[in-house]
Amino acid sequence: MSEEIYEKLAQAVIDGEVDDVIELANQALDDGLDPLTCINEGLTKGIQRVGELFSSGEYFLPELIIGADVMKAGLDILEPAMLADQKREVAGKVVLGTVKGDLHEIGKTLVGTMLTANGFQVIDIGVDKSSADFIAAIKEEEANIVGASALLTTTMLQQKELIKAIEEAGLREQVKIM
Repeated sequence: MSEEIYEKLAQAVIDGEVDDVIELANQALDDGLDPLTCINEGLTKGIQRVGELFSSGEYFLPELIIGADVMKAGLDILEPAMLADQKREVAGKVVLGTVKGDLHEIGKTLVGTMLTANGFQVIDIGVDKSSADFIAAIKEEEANIVGASALLTTTMLQQKELIKAIEEAGLREQVKIM
């Protein structure tokens, strides 16, 4: 039964069926399935397949975005249950965002999901964030890790600026930057 739900979750992501993934995620929780396993064996396998189809040219950017949105809908149901079930210590506190000028969210969201699934507390500050936004979040959340996403080569320079700003704020020794 559980394998069937995992496969259906994956297929819903592949097919871009948000209503199906919501129904299946809720059913999985009602059936007492482990939310982390549902994420890893269902949603993650589905988005990996979407990525393969995109890489092979069978899927295009709209299908990739839809797949990520469907996965997010499932995560919105499964993550709170997973976090409520966790009895372990937090592995680290991560401030995650996309640097100024970059509006791409898919990769950032997937990284955040994987970090959460592996015991990290993730504070997602969103997209198109200035160095000041990152620094404020680092201070407010007392984070020890910063994830600064930049998909575009034109925005990668903002990562360098962010590192410089973190150093100038005296926070460089407090955080690892990825």
